[in-house]
Amino acid sequence: MGARETVEVTGHLMDSGILSRVLDDIRDYGCDYVIEQFDVGHEAHDPSSARITVEAEDDTSLQRLLMRLQTRGVNQVAVGDALTAEAEIPGVLPDGFYATTNLETRVRIGGAWHEVENPAMDCGLVVDEAPAGDVRVRTVPMSDVEAGMRCVVGASGIRVSVPRPAPVDDGLLAARGGSPTDRPQTVVVRQVADGMRQAREAGKRLLWVAGPGVVRTGASQALVSLVRAGFVDALFGGNALAAHDVESALYGTDLGGEVSAAGVEHGHEHRVRALNTVRKAGSIAAAVEAGVLTSGIMHALVTERKRFVLVGSVRDEGPLPDVHTDVLEGLRAMREEIHDVGYCLMLATQHHSVATGNILPATVPLVCVDLDPATVTRLADRGTHRGRGIVADVGLFLEQLSLELVPDYRRA
Repeated sequence: MGARETVEVTGHLMDSGILSRVLDDIRDYGCDYVIEQFDVGHEAHDPSSARITVEAEDDTSLQRLLMRLQTRGVNQVAVGDALTAEAEIPGVLPDGFYATTNLETRVRIGGAWHEVENPAMDCGLVVDEAPAGDVRVRTVPMSDVEAGMRCVVGASGIRVSVPRPAPVDDGLLAARGGSPTDRPQTVVVRQVADGMRQAREAGKRLLWVAGPGVVRTGASQALVSLVRAGFVDALFGGNALAAHDVESALYGTDLGGEVSAAGVEHGHEHRVRALNTVRKAGSIAAAVEAGVLTSGIMHALVTERKRFVLVGSVRDEGPLPDVHTDVLEGLRAMREEIHDVGYCLMLATQHHSVATGNILPATVPLVCVDLDPATVTRLADRGTHRGRGIVADVGLFLEQLSLELVPDYRRA
């Protein structure tokens, strides 16, 4: 007989397909199961519940399976304290470490439950205990693990909660499945605007993740109007977004061509000259303060004192002095800015969107706008529970969103 554990799951198990995915996971991990109890909700809005005994060939395999099942909201019936082990090597988690999800997570230490402070994917759980007895449990990425850190191993003493999905009939295309053209975009944009207003009224921050497509489609002014109206608290992007924006502001071109139009003579020089101008000033903020950079998205962020994090790649020209060229440092800077986020918009940038989705708690509603449906699907595959996708031109989307949120935008 192998290692066994009894688990339970509650929710809309049938119509959401959760139960079938749970059973598929068990078989995929080479394990077996017996459904001990299954209660089906009487009414359509009633949740169902299931209690399942799972069996693996050894405890190591069982623990890996239990961690996998927790991504579906499946928790162990028997409640004990979490097990911990010290990290011995910097940047290396102990064997059997608990691999985190972005779901709301609680950890039982010393008979008491503690909320994980910053739920994020693909991290370890570190327990900090002060001399006075205060306990903190937080996620720590592998690269930031220090020798001597007390890390959670195994799945014992851990409970997760799956957030209620956004309504499927709310006018937004679900990230998995659905037709991108089956609802009027005006209705979709209006509902996004309502979600942003609600987050701001609740005192939450609005996070944007944007790619250079915002500039290419001529939507910079729309985003600027949203920054000035207070609907942007922080923005994540790469060197490309800022470089396109600065070139457009200084020369009226994008990659040497007029924005959304044909190329201009000697336009190929504009990109590097724009980058060189900001590098000479020392930073984007310094270029704004010196009166060199007088318009555009980055200018609006600086003058409105909004936060931005730019993380570079091997493809970058320059890059701009504000860009994090060390991706680990860039990711740390992004993590510092996700506190109190109540709504997130992701515009035409797959890699930055996926990276942001990985570090955001699953409870944060987010909207991904892209012409490529694969970007939306990839975001969903990374575990985004409250994500919605809109397959649309980002320029048209931003224009409509500005009309919804900024009363005088037509006169801008």
